[in-house]
Amino acid sequence: MGTPAADIDIDEALVATLVSEQAPELAGQAVRIVANGWDNVIARIGNDWMARLPRRQAAVELIANELRWLPELAPRLPLPVPVATVAGVPSDRFPFPFAIGRWLPGLPVAEVDLADLAATARTLATFVRAMHVPAPADAPTNPFRGVTLRQRADAVGERVERLGSQIDGTRVRATWGHLSATPAWAGPPLWLHGDLHPSNMLAVDGRLSAVIDFGDMCAGDPATDMAVAWMMFDLAERAQFRDLAEVDDNTWARAAGWALNLSLAYLTADDTTSMPAIGRTTLAAVLTEFS
Repeated sequence: MGTPAADIDIDEALVATLVSEQAPELAGQAVRIVANGWDNVIARIGNDWMARLPRRQAAVELIANELRWLPELAPRLPLPVPVATVAGVPSDRFPFPFAIGRWLPGLPVAEVDLADLAATARTLATFVRAMHVPAPADAPTNPFRGVTLRQRADAVGERVERLGSQIDGTRVRATWGHLSATPAWAGPPLWLHGDLHPSNMLAVDGRLSAVIDFGDMCAGDPATDMAVAWMMFDLAERAQFRDLAEVDDNTWARAAGWALNLSLAYLTADDTTSMPAIGRTTLAAVLTEFS
């Protein structure tokens, strides 16, 4: 599955113009496009600032949610996150909201060797525990995150068929059947990052330094975020992560179900990205532990 086509072309000249109009204090600094992702274009402004602009209509609600809610959550989080200091508004020049904020240094965790996985597990467990607090009634929901595993059953089945001989379909279906039968989350909807994987974290000098891309933030079952444990850690580090994050048996089993579900989605992603490799690692870890 390739990256979706953009609904609007975003180049450095456009970003520079938007900066001069909506963040004039940053005008005149060099603008450089550094990423052109699934939903957003990322531009670096000088050395210390960045802009994040939706490249398609489907991403507008996601960045609007991030602009609305992340400033409220950020102060309680133990790692830096991309809080906007300027909330760009739609105009005749650019029809979508966008964000300007501080540049967060580091490389995606998916691209580096972490210096200490046990320390990373501790740091990440502290982060998710701080993130997972009851969400207000008007918090966004997401039909693809934070819902019951049974609501993802059709997608799992379709991806198993699509992947064919690339995976052990019989084993995957059996493991999914076991994990998806776990009782559903019975607590209040909690805040979730919603897309917590190694490409949405940064590392500096081999140490976890920031969590980025909160476009899928929503309220729901915290097991969705806990799936990251199978993406990043071996059995010993997963156990440490679980203990520090204070995860009960049913939530842990649902988290493994989410990891399996997400691994299949990642395996069908664009081969030019890090996602298929993350999918292979995740699926192997879940099947080793649960099948």
